[in-house]
Amino acid sequence: MKSLIKNTLLACAVLLGIAPALASSHREAPLIADDPLADNVDVYAFRSPDRPNTVTLIATYVPLQLPQGGPNYYSFGENIRYEIHIDNDASKHGDEIIYRVVFTSENEDPSTFFNIRLGKRNLKMRYTLYRSDNGGQSFVAIVSNKVVPPTNIGERSIESPLGMGKPYEKLVNEALTFAATGERVYVGPSDDPFFVDLGGVFDLGDLPRQNSGSPRDGLACKNVSAIAIQVPISFLVKKGVPKTPTNILDPNFVIGVWASASRQSVRTLTPGEETYSGSWVQVSRLGMPLTNEAVIPVGYKDYWNSLTPYQELNDQVLDAFFYNPELGLYMDDDLFGGAVPALAPLRIQRNALGAFDFGNGQDGLYGLKGNPVLAGTALDDAVFGTLLLPGPGKPRSVDLWPIFHTGVPNVRPYQLATGKNGNPLAAGKPFINNFLPNGGDMLRLNMAVPPTPRNSANFSSLGIIDAAVRGLTQPQFNNTNIQFIPNMDGFPNGRRLEDDVTRIELQAVSGVALAAIGLWYDDFNGGSPLTQDLLDVLNYNTGVSANDVPFRNSFPYLALPHAGDSPCAGTPADAMAGAVDFRGGFTGVNTGFVGTGKTVVAGNFPNPFADATTVHYRVETPAAVNISVFDQTGRVVRVLVDEPREAGDYQVRFDAADLPAGVYFARVTTGNGQDVQVLKLSKQ
Repeated sequence: MKSLIKNTLLACAVLLGIAPALASSHREAPLIADDPLADNVDVYAFRSPDRPNTVTLIATYVPLQLPQGGPNYYSFGENIRYEIHIDNDASKHGDEIIYRVVFTSENEDPSTFFNIRLGKRNLKMRYTLYRSDNGGQSFVAIVSNKVVPPTNIGERSIESPLGMGKPYEKLVNEALTFAATGERVYVGPSDDPFFVDLGGVFDLGDLPRQNSGSPRDGLACKNVSAIAIQVPISFLVKKGVPKTPTNILDPNFVIGVWASASRQSVRTLTPGEETYSGSWVQVSRLGMPLTNEAVIPVGYKDYWNSLTPYQELNDQVLDAFFYNPELGLYMDDDLFGGAVPALAPLRIQRNALGAFDFGNGQDGLYGLKGNPVLAGTALDDAVFGTLLLPGPGKPRSVDLWPIFHTGVPNVRPYQLATGKNGNPLAAGKPFINNFLPNGGDMLRLNMAVPPTPRNSANFSSLGIIDAAVRGLTQPQFNNTNIQFIPNMDGFPNGRRLEDDVTRIELQAVSGVALAAIGLWYDDFNGGSPLTQDLLDVLNYNTGVSANDVPFRNSFPYLALPHAGDSPCAGTPADAMAGAVDFRGGFTGVNTGFVGTGKTVVAGNFPNPFADATTVHYRVETPAAVNISVFDQTGRVVRVLVDEPREAGDYQVRFDAADLPAGVYFARVTTGNGQDVQVLKLSKQ
């Protein structure tokens, strides 16, 4: 009977289209999807790697901008208040510091339909940046009437004398400025720094893809509108405390960061014009990535967007979605785990240490409520009240809820299992303290934690996950001292541009934070905690683990926006000829796939290309595949693939940045030298 019920539930899950929605905040709620200019996309807060006495705050808006999306290119909007909020004092309700940006626009040449012509710009935007140090009671302008760089339309509009007459990077550098109070500021277009396989995740949680080709970054070649502010740490530390931390876990150096967009409540439309009036209403917000995507269900997303984190803190309806996260249903074989096979490596502890069940609807650690073993821990009512053990049936109140709503304190049991001798409630390796129990969802960053150099061999996009593994396994960190571990400055202790937050959050939902403090996975039998279940979680990968273009080494760190005449701006017409659909959307190959009858067929896109192109190939029957690239003299310049392949779809990148422009040939063969196919690769 149990098996029958389980199979029925799985079938219902598939029929109802149950799937997580993981795209940070790209069109995440019904109302804001219709108002892209006011749509928060992402928020970042991190110690600046090249200026460690500062913190860089970045808020991005206006999602999924196509670089060729003219003639009315996306930018910021007038009649909108864009704000970055900072909370640095848990004893006071609300923000302490707010940065507000407002915009005006100008059409310099209304006689043309072009966006840029002869140095004049239409939709030329200027901004004023205000700062409030009293929670929004008053604001002071610290940057006034600064010009926003234009959209990166293309070479003729930007670099040629017919357009702006200078390289786009120079326009961006000219837009960098210092505020009157000392902050560095950039406001303008950028590449979207977030990365995720949108197509896979929205296809019933196919992340990483199981049956629909290779993973693809759904945000590659997309731009956003960014506000970046680099602030001295001394400006952000709460008033009345020393400006130098006592150690890397100093609680006085914890800040909460979130961003919002607000509009006036009344919009009036008249022929050819719109005006706004009335009180200001928050229409979008963002703190922790993926909250309104993957935790809040669709019926509450607009409501969530309307609240501040401080209004959210005691909202029992919203809290319930963290205590029993929907994603947890797909990481539990007794529920809907079989309905989302891509998440098979992610399984929640149902019998940790033979006693504790963290499955949805179970009690987690609540069974210890009132037990003397909790004395002095963060779970003791005498320490934080009922904050972390609010009641039965709320298993994730001890890990997911605080990660999103309070940060993690350096109090037992929230220390690494190192030194605990098998007792998860004992004192262990001090690890993280970004505890700020004032408000709900926001990024929380302990500014005392040093930045990990981006060029270090120890740098990892897994942030705190990587740091925890090092603290549990590496001899130099396997002690109970307070010490910096590489990547302790990573998500969810703040958020760096490079952090793979989709993977980290899925691992967190699967209970990896519980394991880090000693609540091991169900297959732990008293030996090594590095059991197969834990290794499965740590090795899980979404298929897209890095941004499509490198980040810059200095402020504002964001990559330049993709250009409207770049390979990102659509498929070349000559490549379209003869191209066919490649497993759900790949078009633009330089050779067709129709009716070849070969063991291996291949194509590449883009072609021509600037520095790199991707060769997509299909293996019809298992074979040893070799793909080698030759120049026009017949010399081999790259061996892209040389190994056996099962039947399926694959892709490999041909990076030719170090090769001169010209024509190259990719020769595709099977192990016996048959089924030869040649691709003509044209580097511009």
